[in-house]
Amino acid sequence: MKPAGGMMSGRFDVVIVGGGVMGCSVAYFLASDPAFGGSIAVVERDPTYRTASSALSASSIRQQFSTPANIALSQFGISFLRSVSDHLSVDDDPVDLGLREPGYLYLATEAGADILRKNHAIQKASAVDVALLTPEELAARFPWLSVDGLVAGSLGLSGEGWFDGYSLMQGFRRKAKALGVTFIAADVVGLDRVGDRVNGVLLDNGERLDCGVVVNAAGAKARRVAEFAGIPLPVSARKRCVFVFDCRDPLPACPLVIDPSGVWFRPEGAQFICGAPPPADRDPDTDDLTVEHDLFDDTMWPALAARVPAFEAIKVTASWAGFYEYNDVDQNAILGAHPDVANLLFCNGFSGHGLQQAPGVGRGLAELIVHGGYRSLDLTPFGYQRLLDNRPLLETCVI
Repeated sequence: MKPAGGMMSGRFDVVIVGGGVMGCSVAYFLASDPAFGGSIAVVERDPTYRTASSALSASSIRQQFSTPANIALSQFGISFLRSVSDHLSVDDDPVDLGLREPGYLYLATEAGADILRKNHAIQKASAVDVALLTPEELAARFPWLSVDGLVAGSLGLSGEGWFDGYSLMQGFRRKAKALGVTFIAADVVGLDRVGDRVNGVLLDNGERLDCGVVVNAAGAKARRVAEFAGIPLPVSARKRCVFVFDCRDPLPACPLVIDPSGVWFRPEGAQFICGAPPPADRDPDTDDLTVEHDLFDDTMWPALAARVPAFEAIKVTASWAGFYEYNDVDQNAILGAHPDVANLLFCNGFSGHGLQQAPGVGRGLAELIVHGGYRSLDLTPFGYQRLLDNRPLLETCVI
């Protein structure tokens, strides 16, 4: 309902805190489920999405994970992206994500070869279209690549690439609105928890939303939202810098390449983008999105030039920084309810692979809300209980 002045109040069956790609995906799958006839509100503190992870991500998708559940999420993700207009078009207006599938290429020296081979076996068992290549095969396929020091490379042959993540988020948002979801521009400043339930969501405009279920999809602010309910959540906001650069020489059939140094790069139109995790002592929980240019000069450029000789003469043309909502325990998503608060669902901690998992996670949480359990993919390995039991679900393929 809309009271005088246009502020939102009243009761919603589901209140989703956070209107990024995750919140909008959950809203879409809920609203499109014929078995759900309730009301949905999505509360987003910044409708411009200026600092949202969904807007600032490099927006890539891969199946090369070490965890079968992550692989399954991305397998559904790529099928959804390929047919996105069938799902998200409004008034027959197609959704164009600019999806490209040149693959991911993980490179390994002797130090990382055993992990690469172990992951390869896990991936093949999950029907991932991936090839393990020798240095000679790498050089033949990618003549612009220096194979010095390499022992092997793992190349995704299909189902991996990149897309426009912001357009995916807006597609989910637009379709959810068309299906009757209410979007509220406000900041959540509290949760009214009584015993094992959250009964209300408190907004910075003074309004209260009574609720049946609350979904924490607050991205980099997820820990704060969980604390409103008295629940610790090991999710921090980690800054990741991305640099755009020119290269005079073409790199035919260039996939997204992950160097053993941790530096990654891929084509972006006629240019390239790159990034790398910062050193541990420069990776705090932060609200700051200032680009740290010395990371490129001191760390990324030397690694780029060593791996691709053509990158010795490159010029940075742009840069930006965005947030990873980083699971400090095991770099995997935290999904579903806390055992002590049955109607508060987590949708957090994706550690850099959230956009590609948004379709599968949104569908899964919608199933949990509507049907009381996962129907399509078993997402129980991502449950909060593993944190209480000290059973981390470790993901070794984190970029």
